[in-house]
Amino acid sequence: YYSEEDIKEIIEYGRVRCVKIIPEIEMPGHALSLLAGYPQYSCTGGPFKPRCFWGVEQDIICVHNDEAIEFLERVLDDVLEMFDSVFIHCGGDECPRTRWQTCPKCQKRIKDEGLKNEDQLQCWFTQHFAKYLESKGRRLIGWDEILSGDLPFPESTVVMSWRGVSGGQKAAKLGHDVVMSPNTNLYLDYWQFAAPEPYEYIGGLVTAYNIYHYEPTAGLDEQYHKNILGIQGN
Repeated sequence: YYSEEDIKEIIEYGRVRCVKIIPEIEMPGHALSLLAGYPQYSCTGGPFKPRCFWGVEQDIICVHNDEAIEFLERVLDDVLEMFDSVFIHCGGDECPRTRWQTCPKCQKRIKDEGLKNEDQLQCWFTQHFAKYLESKGRRLIGWDEILSGDLPFPESTVVMSWRGVSGGQKAAKLGHDVVMSPNTNLYLDYWQFAAPEPYEYIGGLVTAYNIYHYEPTAGLDEQYHKNILGIQGN
């Protein structure tokens, strides 16, 4: 983990190099390490063990649990104290809804909030934190999955498009600022060339040619170009 002193050092290291450090606190998926320590915030109650290798877990945060939501608010409050970035990334990617589908509490939340399905349940969850951060003068960034429920977000919400470019284009047309980071062009942990190496790659093939020839506004009407903040190499 990072101590507060570590964070100060990282932020200062970036500052002198004109780099703004933006934290990412994943929610409601990619949260197995959180659930290992706080299994009461899951749908099943655990027990859980943190992953020691990359992967996607079925166990995610139970969004019916008000205590879990309050806990995440306190986490973000700590983050806001340490980081001065206006942007706060809250993840939202690779979040299987399997547990929500069979969790009576989450199904009750869907019914109580008048939602249609689990996709909208994640939207509802992300909406909450977008509004929470906006009330603190900050802006939520989320991966393009946050759009899947087709519920409106505060205008301040920023979408990061990784599953190709369609999510970013959709967000730009909805009036949101966008960071383009499509895995087709900008995933730097993919293979660079078709040759065996003693290193681990997540997958795919992204060559230097693909990277340098990527145009983040391609396929988007000029009126929406202003919504493209830039790119990120993942």
